[in-house]
Amino acid sequence: MSSIRFQALREASNRKPVHFEEIDRKSIIYGSNVFNDKAMKQYLTSDAFKAVQGAIQHGTKIDRKLADYIAMGMKEWALSKGVTHYTHWFQPLTGTTAEKHDAFFETSYDGSDPVEKFGGAQLVQQEPDASSFPNGGIRNTFEARGYTAWDPTSPAFIFGTTLCIPTVFISYTGEALDNKIPLLRALSAMDEAATEVCKYFDKNVKKVTATLGWEQEYFLIDKSLANSRPDLVMTGRTLLGHTSAKGQQLDDHYFGSIPTRALTYMRDLEQECMLLGIPVKTRHNEVAPNQFELAPIFEETNLAVDHNCLLMDVMQKVAERHDLKVLFHEKPFKGVNGSGKHNNWSLATDTGVNLLSPSKTPMSNLQFLTFFINTIKAVNDYESLLRGAIATASNDHRLGANEAPPAIISVFIGEQLTKVLAELEGVTTGKLSPEEKTDLKLNVVGKIPDVLLDNTDRNRTSPFAFTGNKFEFRAVGSSANCANAMTTLNTIVAKQLKDFKIEVDALIESKDMKKDDAIFNVLREYIKVSKKILFEGDGYSDEWEIEAGKRGLSNFKTTPQALKARASKQALDLFSEMGIMNHIEVEARYEIELEEYTKKIQIEGRVLGDISTNHVIPTAIRYQNTLIENVKGLKDIFGADFETIAKEQILLIKDISKHIEGINSKVVEMTNERKKANVMTDAQEMAEAYCNNVKPYFEVIREHCDKLELLVDNELWTLTKYRELLFTK
Repeated sequence: MSSIRFQALREASNRKPVHFEEIDRKSIIYGSNVFNDKAMKQYLTSDAFKAVQGAIQHGTKIDRKLADYIAMGMKEWALSKGVTHYTHWFQPLTGTTAEKHDAFFETSYDGSDPVEKFGGAQLVQQEPDASSFPNGGIRNTFEARGYTAWDPTSPAFIFGTTLCIPTVFISYTGEALDNKIPLLRALSAMDEAATEVCKYFDKNVKKVTATLGWEQEYFLIDKSLANSRPDLVMTGRTLLGHTSAKGQQLDDHYFGSIPTRALTYMRDLEQECMLLGIPVKTRHNEVAPNQFELAPIFEETNLAVDHNCLLMDVMQKVAERHDLKVLFHEKPFKGVNGSGKHNNWSLATDTGVNLLSPSKTPMSNLQFLTFFINTIKAVNDYESLLRGAIATASNDHRLGANEAPPAIISVFIGEQLTKVLAELEGVTTGKLSPEEKTDLKLNVVGKIPDVLLDNTDRNRTSPFAFTGNKFEFRAVGSSANCANAMTTLNTIVAKQLKDFKIEVDALIESKDMKKDDAIFNVLREYIKVSKKILFEGDGYSDEWEIEAGKRGLSNFKTTPQALKARASKQALDLFSEMGIMNHIEVEARYEIELEEYTKKIQIEGRVLGDISTNHVIPTAIRYQNTLIENVKGLKDIFGADFETIAKEQILLIKDISKHIEGINSKVVEMTNERKKANVMTDAQEMAEAYCNNVKPYFEVIREHCDKLELLVDNELWTLTKYRELLFTK
């Protein structure tokens, strides 16, 4: 078996960068494979084009007859680019995307007269098997019906020779079975709530759009090396492996010169992204060896989520051309940094204003403060729900691991903005005097742009940080679908803005306050009650954990703990009130996420048991037998003195036996705990059993295996080592 490792190393070492040529400048090819406005204007009638624009901008329904014209134009455009098939591209609750391809091809009843056919019926709706996707009990196995329905707000695109049509996925009885429907509802709720608040400041605002710019971190490993590790293949991470003598301690990889193979891969990937209209802009080395990051220009949130889902698929396919493997797992390697997917979130009006960016006038800055403070208040009230939105088995390895945000949700706003909030906290109750109002507008609100210009900073230990004109939700995992976090964030902020408007209007009507006085009064109270969520210090420190406990903040270090908030009364009431998900949909997702957690830990336990008993132990015994033969030979030569001469070999034999026994006994104990957990019928109880009773064995077994890796002859060791995985360029 060790020959597989060395063969993989030879293949990886002999790789040359794949030849790659750019088609044209990015600005020229951008969106070439997207059915965007330019393509629609060319291939659609004016009525059909207006219908699509109305659906995108105002959510109006598209007439079925017009859908036929749209489908006809979309088909002609696709055929002109060599497309042969179409698919409804959707996001079931598996965390990945799904697609079923059908050909643009039909024949008459007798098999003659073949034609390329694609009509409004095929565009608008399809019927995949709903029972075969996770549904949390919404559908029985024998109730297979589910529907994909076209989402015109996200443009169709071509990948390979297939026309991909972004769609939602619903059950026969109308419940959402995907990540897109709740997100679209949350974005609609945000638009409605934020637009109403904006009218305090600008009556011309008709629409508010939530924007998202994600930053995707990932590892690139040679394909042969990755395939030589069963744990990487089966779980996406290394379940064992001793840390390399050199890791990231020299900080020499971060922002360093990009390795040639990686750079060639990035160029190829970026070209695919340009064709697909994914506006990637930034690329660089990340902290850990063989770790990288790419980031796009921000977009409307629904489109940004679709683009990130598409990107992760495209990254893997492009990697195949370069004999590379992309790892999205949050912690594929022990001892070096894991990967996140920072979500940079903001709000923009149809008048071109970023609501989280201060401006030159006091009025626009009061608008900024309104949305800024309401966001903080929303996170304060729903911090446990926000934590639950990014809880997964893989992200548990990263959160709180002194390299990523802690499991405690807090908000960082910087020293200067903290001072601004402190001044606003002192606003007089009731009507403000002309002097106080003038002082606030000139010396507090009016000076915010200058404050941000000179004092915007980052706190890498904060899970939710304000970074000048946006909030950065840093705790999202690299393998996650952004929809989960963005649905929750937009919902809680929309709810908060809705409540804010009610409170301000009540003061204006019942207390006869002027608008600015009412806004200042409400914001003052929000600042007071949201203090516990603000934290400027080291989120990794033990002191913060103690302080957070005193403040009453949640500290859910494991997914089973964190997911309870997803089905709490607070969550059920919130999503129901805001029209995002009904109780059935919320509870179904809770069940699905618990089940996913259990299955991932179960798979890891099985893989670890297999590798440690079928790879590590046989290799250790083989080397031990070599040592035994050596000791026997020394005894034959030196007689009674052999114990002194063979002292080190004998100690090594004993050490190997100790670790073999440790692996065997702990694998048996772990297996028994799995069997106990597997008979449990309650999803929460089973997930907790896997978390608390099965998972702790992983580190114990790993420690024995990693010790053997150091003891056993390198030539015999079958598993590709960390130094090879991380430093083979």
